[in-house]
Amino acid sequence: MKAAATGRTAHDPKRFKLRREPVVTQPLGSPPKWMKGKGQIEAWNTFAKDLPWLNRSHRAFVSIAAEMQGRIIVGEELPVSGYNLLRICLGQLGATPTDSSKVSLPDDEANEFDPSKKYF
Repeated sequence: MKAAATGRTAHDPKRFKLRREPVVTQPLGSPPKWMKGKGQIEAWNTFAKDLPWLNRSHRAFVSIAAEMQGRIIVGEELPVSGYNLLRICLGQLGATPTDSSKVSLPDDEANEFDPSKKYF
């Protein structure tokens, strides 16, 4: 959430108290059928394995990132704009060192609302 990243939630906590991220229970799944390149499929599977918080709602970003990363895997040269697009997608997916600290896994969120948490 952008508000948390920019510190707005700490500045005005009442405004954001009842807001919750949507819960998507479906996993990321297999690469789309239209994705044919060996490198792209390998990149997709690597993202799915390395980024366990990804779910079905992330498929569009993962497909773009897999396309760019797949080209790199097979040794194809990318223009600078391709590397920049990959960097942006990875940031949006929480796959960079800076952005990964902002990711909370579903188990973390469940514990946040556990009524017994205040006693332990």
